[in-house]
Amino acid sequence: MRPNPETQFDDDLRPEYDATVLKGGVRGKYAARYQAGTNLVLLAPDVAAAFPTSEAVNEALRLLLQVAQRSTLTHTG
Repeated sequence: MRPNPETQFDDDLRPEYDATVLKGGVRGKYAARYQAGTNLVLLAPDVAAAFPTSEAVNEALRLLLQVAQRSTLTHTG
């Protein structure tokens, strides 16, 4: 446990931060979501322009998976 700061120099909150705004935070607000796992992917700007929403990206990837599966079945069967 950290002792209380005795002087203003022991306080590590920078002067540009307003302490009144920092009150009322919720500890662990996103902990369950983090534990569940997320899969974030950074798209290149040209790809992001072509697929502006996550739904558009998912639809395109599902179509690509279907094409790849059909191609694999055609070449192996």
